[in-house]
Amino acid sequence: MSNKNKKISGVVFSTDSDFSYDFEQEETTETLPNNQQNLKIFLDKKNRAGKVVSAVSGFVGTTEDLNALGSALKKLCGVGGSVKDGEILIQGQFRDKILAHLIKLGYKAKKAGG
Repeated sequence: MSNKNKKISGVVFSTDSDFSYDFEQEETTETLPNNQQNLKIFLDKKNRAGKVVSAVSGFVGTTEDLNALGSALKKLCGVGGSVKDGEILIQGQFRDKILAHLIKLGYKAKKAGG
């Protein structure tokens, strides 16, 4: 990653030629085991032109593991989706199918919302 995309804490500009910027370190979170994850599955259609998506939230771990779980759920349902802001979005109403699969994988998952 270039220095341009890193967040700088403190001083933004210095005339001192030997000055080095202190970059904020990103926190790395380890992925919790499946049986310690508390996932919530809900249906959402806000800001989606009336289209329904099944959303999975509450995952604690690295973005790579979240992307892998999202990819597995998309393949399971045979539809598209995405992973945004720590949440897995699957196109369509697949809440029951996703819940059964996550429980089979050992996750603590439950339905949320209406």
